[in-house]
Amino acid sequence: MSDDSITRKLKDITAGFVGGAAQVLIGQPFDLVKVRIQTGQYKTPLEAFTKTLATEGPLAFYRGTSGPLFGVGACVSIQFYTFHEAKRFFLRLDGKKSDNVFDLTYPQIYLSGASAGVVNTIVASPIEQLRILAQTTKSTTHQGVIGMFNQVYGHYGLKGIYRGVGVTLLREAQGYGMWFLSFEFLIKQVCERTHTERKNLPAWQLLSCGALAGQVLWLSCYPLDVIKSKVQSDSFTHPKYKGALDALRQTLKTDGVAGLFRGLSPTLLRAIPASAGTFAAVEMTMRLLG
Repeated sequence: MSDDSITRKLKDITAGFVGGAAQVLIGQPFDLVKVRIQTGQYKTPLEAFTKTLATEGPLAFYRGTSGPLFGVGACVSIQFYTFHEAKRFFLRLDGKKSDNVFDLTYPQIYLSGASAGVVNTIVASPIEQLRILAQTTKSTTHQGVIGMFNQVYGHYGLKGIYRGVGVTLLREAQGYGMWFLSFEFLIKQVCERTHTERKNLPAWQLLSCGALAGQVLWLSCYPLDVIKSKVQSDSFTHPKYKGALDALRQTLKTDGVAGLFRGLSPTLLRAIPASAGTFAAVEMTMRLLG
């Protein structure tokens, strides 16, 4: 492997980590509200926000953040690294020597993004499991992500840590396939219509494309996310669901199709700054790294 290849891979990883850290710091309060609505603790975003603030204080909105700050940073590093590696694979497959994502077809961009989601599941699934348990466990003496890991792993092993991994994989593949596809589509349109090279696009255009891509991501996979949250927040000792399919069946039976979109509004609201910040941070970091 050449020095240039190693440097390029390190840039992909570093830029992804910066983007992931930005994503967590921006989006964590919105995410807590989303999860508590999805799992039936509250009915509306306003109720979830006001009651959480009143009973648990402002720091509750950042409960379980330390793990995701590094974990999501690692996840986004994996996402962008895998995306770029898959991109290069397709370019080589087509006999192209460029490193330009615009030389890919849109199905190839989607598959590159979906590949990033599949690989990311290895890290994202346990992080999501522990974060959701931390967010849905009401306690004045919460133990944090590490304590939650020790408790779950000690009692249930890897099976407990990776509970819901199947539906997580489906969500990651579909969501990130559409995320990268929509962002690259929008960036290409902006470059072509303004006759501007990608590296010269202003920050506001990167933020705008990233914000719209975030909406596409969640609209394309939100029902999968709802089922994942239900499975991962379920009791280990007295489970309500036998698995993802059973959670889907019970949700449709009790709440109808609308139940698969519970909590969508705070999720879409969160996606605007979180996705915008992620892509902008990645793109600007890549420029700084040269």
